[in-house]
This record gives sequence, C-alpha cells and structure tokens, in this order.
Amino acid sequence: MIRVVDIAAICAIAHEANALAVVDNTWATPVLQLPLEIGADAVMHSATKYIGGHSDLMAGVVIVPNASPLGRPLRMVQKHKGSVAAPFDCWLALRGLQTLPVRMRAHCEGAQKVAEALASHPRVEKVLFPGLQTDPGHDLATRQMSHYGAMLSFIVEGGADAAMAVAGRLKIVVRATSLGGTHSLIEHRASVEGAKSKAPGGLLRISVGLEHPQDIIDDLMQALGETCKAGVQ
Repeated sequence: MIRVVDIAAICAIAHEANALAVVDNTWATPVLQLPLEIGADAVMHSATKYIGGHSDLMAGVVIVPNASPLGRPLRMVQKHKGSVAAPFDCWLALRGLQTLPVRMRAHCEGAQKVAEALASHPRVEKVLFPGLQTDPGHDLATRQMSHYGAMLSFIVEGGADAAMAVAGRLKIVVRATSLGGTHSLIEHRASVEGAKSKAPGGLLRISVGLEHPQDIIDDLMQALGETCKAGVQ
C-alpha cells in the first residue's frame, strides 16, 4: 500500500519503552533516507535490491553507529554462525554502490512520471505513490526523504481479473516478485501474498526500472487500453 512511516515518531515511541528501533531502508536506500540520523538504532537493507542494482546478488546489510552496543553481538554472530556474504557477492554489492546515486536519481525521476501518467488514466482507480501531492504520505515523505523512491502501486478498475489482464499484456515491464533492478517489474500483490493478503484485488505493484520513462508509460497505457477493448470489467 506504499504507506509512509514517521520514522522519528516510531523511534521515539520505541525508546520510551526502552526498546531498539530498527528500520528496513531497502526501498529508500541511503541515497534517499538516513534513518540513523532521525533516531533509528540500526538500519537494514536487502542488498539484493537497489544496492546490488542488477538483480544478480543475494545479500543483506545491517548498519549500526560506531558506538552502538549492537556492534559486538552482530560481529559475534558473523564470527560464530558464519552468516557472511561470499567474497564475490561482496564484490557485486560494492560494484552496485558505485552507481547507486545516479541510478536512484533515474529510478525516482522515472517513477514520478509513471505515477503521474497512471493517475490520469480512467481505468486506474488510485495510484499509491508519495511523490503525488494527493498522496496521504506526501508531506511526511518530503520531510524525511530527499526523493520519493521508485516503488508504486496502482489499483485497476474491475478487480483482480482486470489487474491480471493488464499485467498479462505488458511487453516491456516484466512480471516478477522483486524490485530495485534495472528492469521494471510488476506483480499482482494479492496473488503473491496469498489468502491473508490485505492488498486489494485490483492492486498491481511496480518497481520502476531504468528504461526510458516514456517506454514504460506507453507499455502500461497499451496494456490498460487493451484491457478496455477486451471488455474486462
């Protein structure tokens, strides 16, 4: 549902209860958001996503401040449990970091254009993206992020069948459950999550890649248009 969380407020609540606040910053990356600077005790990333950037890496990252009491136990887990990435995977992550700022800029610019185009389509009931001024999380995202990211969802009129028909007609955007790579990916979230999913049946989630934004928009528009012609209601 692309809801924006008030990190500073959540961290304050956690600290009042003598608990630690840990933020999964995978979608934002360190380029767009720095949770440690607004109260978090630790930050996690799936480096498989934007940090790697090419959908060819399986790795995770935990970041804590230098003086954090979490530092020693985390190192002990690495040392005694062997939970460390392979050297080649580390190399892939370092390679991805070299282009992360410029990639995130392109991802974000593309996502903004895609979201605005979808918001104007008559077959789209709603676009969930904090970069839109009408989004409930827009003001909060503006305060705690430098840009709005490249993940968005939209709800297709007609429910699950219509949404699946749209996804099936796409030619550039690939149907896959991942995010953060060079290729734009789309998924029907309710199908992925199963019976207990809270996602609306008509919701499709997109990870906007590095293709030309107009190519992505044209692909989505033709898929939505073909669905109309096919009579999916």
